[in-house]
Amino acid sequence: MTTQTPKRLLQLLSLLQTPREWPGSELAGRLGVTTRTVRRDVERLRDLGYPVEATMGAVGGYRLVAGAAMPPLLLDDEEAVAIAVGLRSSAGNEVEGVEEASVRALAKLEQVLPSRLRRRVRSLGSATTLNRWQGPRIDPAVLTTLATASAGREKLRFGYRAADGAATKRLVEPHGLVSAGRRWYLVAYDEGRADWRVFRVDRVSDPFLTGVRVPARELPAADPAEYVRARMTRDRAPYRLDATLHASYRELAPRLGDGAGQLEEVDERTCRLRTEVDALEWAAMRLAVLGCEFEVHEPAELTAYLRELAARVGRAAG
Repeated sequence: MTTQTPKRLLQLLSLLQTPREWPGSELAGRLGVTTRTVRRDVERLRDLGYPVEATMGAVGGYRLVAGAAMPPLLLDDEEAVAIAVGLRSSAGNEVEGVEEASVRALAKLEQVLPSRLRRRVRSLGSATTLNRWQGPRIDPAVLTTLATASAGREKLRFGYRAADGAATKRLVEPHGLVSAGRRWYLVAYDEGRADWRVFRVDRVSDPFLTGVRVPARELPAADPAEYVRARMTRDRAPYRLDATLHASYRELAPRLGDGAGQLEEVDERTCRLRTEVDALEWAAMRLAVLGCEFEVHEPAELTAYLRELAARVGRAAG
């Protein structure tokens, strides 16, 4: 076996770990060898315990079969660093419990990384500060159940709490999940409403797989993400709030809770808040309790309301 063979085997294994079938000619082209060499390398991988399956036909192909006895996962440099970045980012995730699992997985990954990659990953960690999610958390079991129902086109029952607190029971045909703005959304056809709906996953409770599979319905959009964006735009609140807040992002983000996603850091002592609000009274109260100086740029109605409120409060204090 030449010195190039181990490296070529690792490259071949990395290709085969992509979930698809690879024609022998395409593998040969990727590796710069003949199809006969590919066949020999596949046999070597099988001898090492990797379950490589060959398909018959005019072209023929190879794919890696998952199994309980699967040898350790192989990652190239870019893949290993990408996974480490994802695990570290999820330490501040909105999914309940994922942060602890991510830290454990990252520790295991660092143990098996080559020294050069371990230094890159640790440098990334030392230079990164995570802003932990302060809003409602999602039960990972709920998220998994919704994903399972969406993938299997299986009818789903669950409890749902609307923005006004009203609780309902829903029977839906799930289409898919969308992650947007630090929130997860379920796009589904609601049988009780005979229409498509978007459900916030943190408001879903007790999802139940019915076991009833249904044909896929045609979504009235190119994809679930586009549908969620369209619905959020259509259902936008009547007022757009734009205000400058004189405090640091680190101070304000925990106080804003759900609204931290609309907060932008201007500098170390200033932030900009841009969001939509349903009521002027709520916006005024929200700004007042932040405990910092602020200027409202829009809406003009809020500025007028604040003047009226300040006069009323001043009279009460006098």
